[in-house]
Amino acid sequence: MIVVVTDVAAPPEVLHDLVLDVDVHADSLRGSGESATTSTGRRTLAEGEEVTFTARHLGVRWTMTSRVSVAERPHRVVDEQVRGPFRRMRHEHLFTPTGRGTRMTDRVALALPGGPFGALAVRWVAEPYLRRLLRRRAEHLRAVAERGAATPPPP
Repeated sequence: MIVVVTDVAAPPEVLHDLVLDVDVHADSLRGSGESATTSTGRRTLAEGEEVTFTARHLGVRWTMTSRVSVAERPHRVVDEQVRGPFRRMRHEHLFTPTGRGTRMTDRVALALPGGPFGALAVRWVAEPYLRRLLRRRAEHLRAVAERGAATPPPP
């Protein structure tokens, strides 16, 4: 299990909505050439909808389709791989209000095919790599959310 915790000076609703915005997701991983195609054509996902990501990671072009299985605004979003490189991948985003904003917690559980070799690859390659990606993405979300939180609402 990979866990990344990030404190953000913005309300949970802002983070919840940003997590469901596929353009924000693609921007957060721009270095991998990430692109996203939704099942509806809309750029913001809702519960039950799918998104297919294509990107280059570890020198290989990957395609993965995930479905938003839970969208409980503003507390939680869960997406799960339905097609892709993992035998199983579940990503839970939790948003907990704090006195100064929100504690955003990413929890990712994954498994690779290949039995014991897949388990070793998860431990020594996939988890460290995905932890770095999740931290980069969390920092991007924090920056976008805090910029938005600092902007006063229109009159």
